[in-house]
Formats: sequence, structure tokens, C-alpha cells
Amino acid sequence: MTELAESYRYCGALTAEHGRTYHLATRLLPRHRRNAVHALYAFARTVDDIVDVEMGGVRSTEDCAAELDRIETTLRRGFDDQTAIDPGVVPELAPVLPAFLDSVATFHIAPKYFFAFLESMRMDIPDTPSHRARYTTMPALREYMYGSAAVIGLQMLPVLGTICPANEAEPHAAALGEAFQLTNFLRDVGEDLDRGRVYLPADELAAFGVDTDLLMSSRRTGTTDQRIVRALAHLIAVTRAVYRDAEPGIGMLDRRVQPGIRTAFMLYSRILDEIERSGYAVLHQRATVPRRNRWSTAVPQFARLAVPSRGTQ
Repeated sequence: MTELAESYRYCGALTAEHGRTYHLATRLLPRHRRNAVHALYAFARTVDDIVDVEMGGVRSTEDCAAELDRIETTLRRGFDDQTAIDPGVVPELAPVLPAFLDSVATFHIAPKYFFAFLESMRMDIPDTPSHRARYTTMPALREYMYGSAAVIGLQMLPVLGTICPANEAEPHAAALGEAFQLTNFLRDVGEDLDRGRVYLPADELAAFGVDTDLLMSSRRTGTTDQRIVRALAHLIAVTRAVYRDAEPGIGMLDRRVQPGIRTAFMLYSRILDEIERSGYAVLHQRATVPRRNRWSTAVPQFARLAVPSRGTQ
């Protein structure tokens, strides 16, 4: 197996391990597009893990910041000349880089999206100039989400292809990335608190009488305060509005990839349903879509792929 093939295999395995819902949806994509999506996911996941500083972790904040700088330098060199990369500079990324750089080059993905992503990752590193552990307003949170989520959707567009000018689909692609991340933020409130982070707008929480102390108290005691329930219900409604902004973009994609992206859209939005079904117990358990529901959503989309659309050769 060549180095490039092994890199794609590694990225696919990493996606399957850490993004079960995401990986299921990618199985509906043509192989070359699916491989590229796995490579993009593996890059983002690996960088996120590198800078995810845990209390008492083995990597200091200074080390994480330095790692991000090395990653940026590596990318700038790699985008110019893949052979100029020293895989030992960032060992964690070494198995990802061949597939990642090949995908970026093959689908002509704009490098600026990856540098915006790195800038948002810097905002996660404590004791650095860019760090933010709290976001006072939704616009402030959206500044972070541009680099951490919106650009993920924008990176995906060249891979997926469109049936209209790409710039018409871009706002919807960015919205889908944002909707997915808002869903993650709502699902992972408890885990993020343990890391000293709150990715929900402080002013919108405050409107329901919720602050970080109340969230931490609920997390610690295993109770669910009704003020928190009302705040989460509001933010779920906000997130569903973002999904509505994103949905028209699915029909703008290459028809061969629409079933896969619609599956991801449906499965991820159902996490919000699971949060509601749990009684908004996100501070104490992680909401997931049951396996049977994931497959019941995906199978009809597989069936759609088996039926040629009008005009398909």
C-alpha cells in the first residue's frame, strides 16, 4: 500500500472511530469524494485534539500554541510544495497530511479556510492573546464559529460539487457547518464545562437566569434546573433556525452527493430531538441518535442512490 493510500485509510478509520454519524453519511458519497471528506475531517479532528488542553494534561498551553504555529508553517510549505514537508515536525499529523494535502490540491480548496480554522483553534488555548473561554453574545460566538465550523462547510463545497455557481451555495454551506457545531455545543455542555469552557452565549443564558455558576452547580449535583431547561429550549430553537437557513443549499449540490449530505443534515438535527427527549439532561449525559434510528434514516437515502435521477447517464 502506498503512503497516500495508507493515509486515506487512516483518515477513514479515524472518521469512523470519532464521527459515527458523520461517517455513516459519508458512505453515501462516491469513493473519491468520500475519501477527501475523511481527510478533511481527520485534519480538523487531529488539530482539535492537539490544542484541546485538559486540566492536568501532559501538554502545556505554551506547547499547544507552539504546535499550532508549527502546523501553520507546515501547511504554508505543504500548500506550495508537498515534498517540502518534514512529517516529524508535527508527528500527530504525519499520517493525515498526505491525504489531506492531496485532497486540497485535487479539489482546489482555498488555503485561507484552513488558516481561519487555526485562528479559531488559538481561541481555545488558555493564557494566550487569542483565548476566549466565554462568549458574551451570539455574534461573538459566530466569530469563533466562522473558523471552527463555517469554513468546514466552505471547504466541503469544492469536494461535493454544485449544480449552480458555487458562490450561491456558500452561505448555505457555512450555515450547515454552524448548525452542526451549535448542535455539538448543546450536546457537549457538560463536557465543555469540565474543560473550563462555555460555548453558549452568556447574554442569551442570562435572559433565562442562567450563568456559569448555575451550570456548574447542576453538573456537580446531577440536577436539572428549569431555568437551564428554558435556556436550552431557546437555543435549540435558534439552532433549528440555522438548519433552516442551511437546507436550501442541499439542493444546490451535485445530485450524486445530495443523499449523503441530507442524511448528515437529518441525523445531526435529530441530536436536538434527543436532547429534548432526555429532558435537556445534557449536563449529565451525552445525547446520541440511537443506531437503529441512524440506519432508518440512511437506508432510504441509499435507495435513492440506486434510482437514477432524470437525465442521469
